[in-house]
Order: sequence, then structure tokens, then C-alpha cells
Amino acid sequence: MHSHPHAFSNFQPLIHEGLTVASRRNFLKAGLAGLAGLSLPGLLRHQAEASQAGRPGRSNKAVILLWMTGGPSHIDTWDPKPDRPPENRGPFGVIRTRVPGLIVCEHLPKQAAMMDRFTIIRSVDARQSNHEPNFVLQSGNRDAAPRVNAAAKHIPSIGSVISKFRGANHPTMPPYAAFMTARGHLGWSGTLGKRHDPFIANTAARLPVYDEVGKDRGNVSEPQLFRLPANLDHNRLASRRSLVGQLDHLRRDIDATGGLDALDQHGRQAIDLLVGRRMQDALDLSREPQRVRDRYGSHLWCQQTLMARRMVEAGAAFVTLDLSYHTASGTWDTHGDNIPPYGGIEKGLKPLLPLFDHLLTTLVEDLRQRGTLDDVLVIAMGEFGRTPQVGTQGSTDGRNHWPFVASMALAGGGMRHGQVIGSTERDGGFIATRPVGPADLAATIYQHMDVPLDTEYLDGTGRPIPIVYNGTPIAELF
Repeated sequence: MHSHPHAFSNFQPLIHEGLTVASRRNFLKAGLAGLAGLSLPGLLRHQAEASQAGRPGRSNKAVILLWMTGGPSHIDTWDPKPDRPPENRGPFGVIRTRVPGLIVCEHLPKQAAMMDRFTIIRSVDARQSNHEPNFVLQSGNRDAAPRVNAAAKHIPSIGSVISKFRGANHPTMPPYAAFMTARGHLGWSGTLGKRHDPFIANTAARLPVYDEVGKDRGNVSEPQLFRLPANLDHNRLASRRSLVGQLDHLRRDIDATGGLDALDQHGRQAIDLLVGRRMQDALDLSREPQRVRDRYGSHLWCQQTLMARRMVEAGAAFVTLDLSYHTASGTWDTHGDNIPPYGGIEKGLKPLLPLFDHLLTTLVEDLRQRGTLDDVLVIAMGEFGRTPQVGTQGSTDGRNHWPFVASMALAGGGMRHGQVIGSTERDGGFIATRPVGPADLAATIYQHMDVPLDTEYLDGTGRPIPIVYNGTPIAELF
């Protein structure tokens, strides 16, 4: 008995199903709790649940979400208005693309050159979406707005729904993973439970360290998550796995339901992740050919993008990249030059666009060359668009939040591309044709990932909640 805090306090040692020696289940809980702080049996167990529910076996389908944290200006990226006055059109020029009649911002030349592989949606209806946190578009649900709805935290993200109802493409990979700058930049599991939260890949990867205004600090983060305690090497870990197996055999007669067999399996998979190194290898860029690493480049976001590609190839199903340097509202939140570190369109957005253009097109071309582009849906978007008028908040060219319309780009997924969906009014202020809402986006992703659109989950009161409410897949893509 401990009267002071200890390593297993959260396992409720005085309660049955907590840390007790009488139960093999609890012995496994304690043993697996110490593996680099990683609770993997819960992460893996949902895949068995999906199988028991009669859902089809794993495919190689996946999603990579490039989350442009802060809300990119649609007018200064994918929906330019070159014939409008300067205070509306902004400081950038435009360029033609590979798709006849389609123009984009002049600072996206690589995307323009391969626009036949992209779809631009210019009519995203982002009403109710905000940031810090920014859950509406990442959940596909307008009610997921914590600033105005206290229950929003219970609404699961799209990635978490895929985690629960589909699972990963390989049993020792996390189904939902993310590179995170701040918690408020990502969608979480809500009422589905923490085991469907994103696996935070930053903690397991060597990455360059940047400050909050995007300056490389010149050092590299050390992966901590998979580092074993000093007195536990991989051989000893494998021995412990063997010992657990022997104990299982001795105690198997006590379990008439098969539940302990399932726990055994998930525990073995958790250890296999450490011993087998599949996840570590996916995050180890030294295993990638130098020419490919050079093609992506050394920038933090580019290296994360390459890791995301490696993760989906290794078996992850949904990977989000939090494209932000700072932990507040996001690097793409270009209010104005007088509000560091946000900047306006010229000083804030302009430096981001060539970098973003490079990482997005490099990812899409790399997937195409590797023959996996039809399996992987790439999505680039943020929380909302920005005001048609520049010069907000006393700045020379900043733009404020504008949830009435946003633009986004998609590629891959075996979908139809080389097109524009929807349009805005002359000044880019409101949707003119073909509105696409958060639920439509969610339905499109679920259809790609083979998650039935009539799937429901239970909220905290046991009430069934549909994963898609008032939304349909975007027909033009299929």
C-alpha cells in the first residue's frame, strides 16, 4: 500500500481492475504502462472491434491532411480576383494553370504546373468555424465550436472516427496520427475515448526545431517516446513478452469469454511496436534515399510531410500536419503587419506560399511515382477564408477571419481532378455557386476510407449520433 503518489496512481490500485496482483489483466496493465509511457493496447484494440463488427478487411487507403493553421486567404491563394481594385484583390498577381481557364496566385507556380492532378474547391462554407480551438472542419460538424458550444469537446474528429470504425492499415501502426504544434490546432476523439486521440508523432521523431516566427534554431529534437528505460533493452523486452505469454497459458482457464485472449493480443502488439520498430522506421528519415530527402528539403514542414508519406505507407490511415510555427491561432492567421508574428499578406503570407507550394506538389508527385496516389487522399485547407478587404486592424494589407467562404485543394484518392468546384461572388466575399459544407467534406473522406455513411456512435448518455449529419459526398470527385 502506498500513501504517496506513485507511477501507477492513474490505474486506481485500490479498485478492482486497477493495479492488483490477483488479476492477469491488471498485471498486463501495469507492465504495459511502463513502456515509454505509451498506452498501446487501447490504441490497437479498436481494430479488433471493427473486425468483430463485420467491417471489411484493411485496404491501403489513407488521408494526409495539410492543416494550414490560422486560415489561409482564399483570394490570395486559389480564388484570386485580378480585375478587382487593389484593396480587394491584394498585392499578388496571378498565373495560368495546366487546367484551361483556371488561374491561381503567382506564388503557387508548381501547383499551377500540375493542376490537372488537383481539385480546387472555391465554395467551402466555413460558418461556425473558428480557431483556438478549430474543430468544425476537422470534425465535419458545425456544432463542434467550443467558443459557443460547451458540448463541442465531445464531438469526435474525422480522424478519430476513422480510428474507431476502420482502424489502421497495419496492426502495429496508429490509425490516426499528427504532427502537433498546439493542442487547439487538432481534432480529438471526444466521446469516442482517448484511445482514438491522435498519436503525436513529434514525440517520436528527430526534427529540426523552429521558433514561433519560423526561424530554424539550428538544433534537432530527440525522439523520446520510444526510448526504453536504461535497465530495459529490446532483448529484455522480448523476454518479458515471452513471460507474459507463459503466464497467459497458465491462467487461460479463468477466462470463459475470450476477453483476456483479446487483451493478450493487444499487449503483444504493443510490445511488437517497440521490438519490431515499424513505427520508428517510418519516422526515421535516414532510411529514405538521399535523393528523396533532398527533393523534399530540410525545412521542418517538408520533413514532416515526408514522414507523413512514410507513415501511411507503413500503415497509418489518417495523418494531420499542423502547419504552424507558433502555438496561438496559427501562422496562416495573417491579420496584419503590426501584429507579430502574424504579418499581413505581403510579409506574413508571401513567405509561406513558395514553401507550401513545394511541399504539397512534392508530396503528390512522390505518391504518384510510388504508385500510391490513388490510395492516399491529400487535403490542404484551414479553418476559414479571410476578408475581401485588406488593411484590417490598422495594418497595410492584413485580412481578418472570414468564415462565409474558404478555398481548399485536394489531390489523389483515386478521385476526378483537374477541376474547380464552386465559385464566389465578384469580390470573393460570399459563395455564388455550389456550397460545400463541413459535413460534405466529412462524407467525402468517409466514402474514400470505406466507412459507411450511416455509421453511428454513442454519446455520453448512450444516444446514437450519426457520423455525418446533413452532408453528402462531393459528387464531382467520384
